[in-house]
Amino acid sequence: MTQPDDTPSTPTLDSPPVLPTVQAPPAASRGAFDHVMEQFARDYLRDRRSSRRWSLFFRLGWLGLGLFAAWSVYSENTHNSVPTGPHTALVELRGEIAVGSEASAEVLLSGLKSAFEDQGAQAVVVRINSPGGSPVQSGIVYDEIRRLKDKHKKKVYAVVEESAASGAYYIAVAADEIYVDKASIVGSIGVLMDGFGFDEVMKKVGVERRLLTAGSNKGMLDPFSPENPQQRAHAQAMLDQIHRQFIDTVKQGRGERLKETPDTFSGLFWNGEEAVKQGLADGLGSLDYVAREVIKAEEIIDYTARENVAERLAKRFGAAVGEGAARSLRAMPSLN
Repeated sequence: MTQPDDTPSTPTLDSPPVLPTVQAPPAASRGAFDHVMEQFARDYLRDRRSSRRWSLFFRLGWLGLGLFAAWSVYSENTHNSVPTGPHTALVELRGEIAVGSEASAEVLLSGLKSAFEDQGAQAVVVRINSPGGSPVQSGIVYDEIRRLKDKHKKKVYAVVEESAASGAYYIAVAADEIYVDKASIVGSIGVLMDGFGFDEVMKKVGVERRLLTAGSNKGMLDPFSPENPQQRAHAQAMLDQIHRQFIDTVKQGRGERLKETPDTFSGLFWNGEEAVKQGLADGLGSLDYVAREVIKAEEIIDYTARENVAERLAKRFGAAVGEGAARSLRAMPSLN
């Protein structure tokens, strides 16, 4: 009896292999699948278009910022590159005189040097609206104005708007003449060092001050420790010395025009009208008056060194980009 052969037959060209039958999904399921895929494709294309738009926007934005920066630098430096006729050179002194401010010695000297070096500048006007500030910064500007005057043989005029007090008046006396408004605040020739003392309050609330120093005077004038008479005397002597320097500078700058009284160097200040009477100023007048009537060069060109808008925007953009890059780097995996 013949046994059945279980070996599968070899396929030939005449008999193609039989493929398993795949049952088609129901029509309802196929329609839902097609709808999902169509929605996915639409969302993907929308995201790609949005990404391209934002990429183009940022590229155009950076291009615009670059063009604006170039235009700003060019427009602000035009007066230095284009020959000018006879004019009055202006340098502004505004705000607190301090390192890093718009009234720092670095900023003021940049404008002053440009003003003095321009052959068309008949004289230099420093327009002042400042309550004062650092005696060091004020002294640097005072000395440099006197040096530039001697080097370029040009006169300097100070025009006070709201105030020229303390360190601002220190700078003003470097000018050949000082003009004020009748209501300007002028003077305050003095030096101060202020602070607070909290040691009694700390005793009342039961707080103990623990201050460690290497050097017996390293904690000098610490507001949380009792006042030390020797340290106070030392600080007062230092202030008196700076005050004497201030007084000598005013006397040197004003000369015989100064009508000194017991209050002149007491730290008091006066309005412009009284300042003229005391010889702290030479007359009443605005910037336009000085340019027109005193210098005889009515055209005014501003040489004040300023941070332009483009530079400020670039710094802000740079800070934002740097912060974003730092966040990205922190989020990235590393090989360490």
